[in-house]
Amino acid sequence: MEISATLVLVLLALFTFLQNVANGFDSWPQTNTINPFKYRVPENPPYRTSYHFQPPQNWMNDPNGPMYYKGVYHLFYQHNPTAATFGDGIVWGHSVSYDLINWIHLNNAIEPSEAYDIISCWSGSATILLDGKPVIMYTGIDHNRHQVQNLAMPKNLSDPFLREWVKHTQNPVIIPSEVAEVDNFRDPSTAWHGKDGKWRIIIGAQKGDQGRAILYQSEDFVNWKLEDANPFYATDNTGVCECPDFYPVSINGTNGVDSSVESSSVRHVAKVGYLRMAHDYYFVGKYLSDEERFIADAKFTGTSLDLRYDYGKFYASKSFFDYAKNRRILWGWVNESDSEKDDIEKGWAGVQVSFSMICILLLLLMKQHH
Repeated sequence: MEISATLVLVLLALFTFLQNVANGFDSWPQTNTINPFKYRVPENPPYRTSYHFQPPQNWMNDPNGPMYYKGVYHLFYQHNPTAATFGDGIVWGHSVSYDLINWIHLNNAIEPSEAYDIISCWSGSATILLDGKPVIMYTGIDHNRHQVQNLAMPKNLSDPFLREWVKHTQNPVIIPSEVAEVDNFRDPSTAWHGKDGKWRIIIGAQKGDQGRAILYQSEDFVNWKLEDANPFYATDNTGVCECPDFYPVSINGTNGVDSSVESSSVRHVAKVGYLRMAHDYYFVGKYLSDEERFIADAKFTGTSLDLRYDYGKFYASKSFFDYAKNRRILWGWVNESDSEKDDIEKGWAGVQVSFSMICILLLLLMKQHH
């Protein structure tokens, strides 16, 4: 019966994917696009995708702050609005969708404008607060090229598209300390709310050659404290940890759960991206909230034994809990294999891929069978 249950889940995931592909190809030409870009790639370019998300043109890398708000799915992303290559001046692009297939492209949500993010606005996450208000925490590259963490809030909460964002007056809210290098301290995670009433996030970092995920706590989401100099999670000889993600998964079910769930019915997943390897690795384990520790079932080995979401070009992934359908959705950046010259010639670079985190459950089930 256990093998049959796993097979059913595999078939369900495959059916859902194929159904989305079919719907996506049928409806893509009707996408309502608001085009804030001055230049566009050529009409009907041969290598543009029809199903995977792409902005109208230019460079895109990490998915940022995906969320569901007032009936609308939001996807923010690292974007160079002026070129098909990475560089200074990175912004948070912003698109919205009702079905995760057809997308409306909006104006940039967050752009360099202040001393604390004047070089670039790098990756981060969105959190839905207890009162239902969304907030973004992102990494700013300041005038000294130090990496600091900043907040942004919607200007108009009644707008389901959340077109305008306002930076907090107390930015930066977190600056590098002795636990991280000033130029390797980035990508704050989605926050989770603990039983003690405090919010928690983890930030990717490096100290020496050790990759780290560092935990911070806050009672009001503005004033953050480093409660323990010891990292929440760490791996030696890996270099910087990027784009950390931390969330619970149900042990006996196929539904996703909110990031703040703590109970005996869930286990936790910690995900980090190692820039040196350009791959995302995840670790299943136990979250000891009273001790603020995550104990992984297996240590990172740097071999094929380590668990990865995907074994192709897939990096800087970010998940979110979809309240509408009780599922966790994962987004990841695919940089493909084109040269910089090719990217400049075609006018764009990078796509996003997504899938339901039912795949993680399948991996856990299969691991139990073997």
